[in-house]
Amino acid sequence: MNVLDFAKMKKKQIPISMVTSYDSWSAAIVESSDVDCILVGDSLAMTMHGFGSTIPATIEMMSMHVAAVRRGAPNAFVVGDLPFLSYRKGLATAMDAVQSLMQAGANAVKLEGVKGSEEIISHIVDSGVPVMGHLGLIPQSVNGLGGYKVQGKTQSKEDILLEESLTLQKLGCFAVVLECVPSAVGKRISQELTMPTIGIGAGCDCDGQVLVLQDLLGLNSDFKPKFVRKYMEGISLIKEALDSYDADVKAKRFPSAEEEF
Repeated sequence: MNVLDFAKMKKKQIPISMVTSYDSWSAAIVESSDVDCILVGDSLAMTMHGFGSTIPATIEMMSMHVAAVRRGAPNAFVVGDLPFLSYRKGLATAMDAVQSLMQAGANAVKLEGVKGSEEIISHIVDSGVPVMGHLGLIPQSVNGLGGYKVQGKTQSKEDILLEESLTLQKLGCFAVVLECVPSAVGKRISQELTMPTIGIGAGCDCDGQVLVLQDLLGLNSDFKPKFVRKYMEGISLIKEALDSYDADVKAKRFPSAEEEF
């Protein structure tokens, strides 16, 4: 998959599937699957490093994980998140962050919001770097939003989201993530845009969907948002395997003669 395929898939009405990955081994599994593309999201601050939000993610952290994903999935289309404030401290600092992610192996970068970042987004695009937008619930602004809440619930807020989406499209973004907005809003924006929308808690009428890998595998027992569907009970399966290993060790069933030198 390449950046041009996103628009082609929207035109053909083929939904786009995206999942997060943060390391080499999981990226290799995703690349071997039917999933279309990988997001190295700043959610790794929470899923991989144990922080309570995405805000502690740094460009060094993001670049390290992008590089690991690229090694595991050499042929995948990989989008890397620009972390908290990395593109809000001036053009030079923003481009240093973009350069770091792209040289680590990303095919594109993703950034949250649009107001106040128009010049930077345009410059990134003009520099030959594909940009994916992110609107609705933007986790890096969780403190300003007053928490993780559904966005675009009033007509005026919906209109603002549409206007911002159109602005991102005009600036040259190739796609936009819509997070935690009413399904009717996701549908309206998807119909108005020529670039594809990637939903996460934004309804089935978006042009694609993205989920955090750990969430869809059932590896986060304490995180159960409405928009997540678990495709396996990962915690139970892994715990069962670990308990079986422990039992075999204690009963001296492991290693067997066939597993010894």
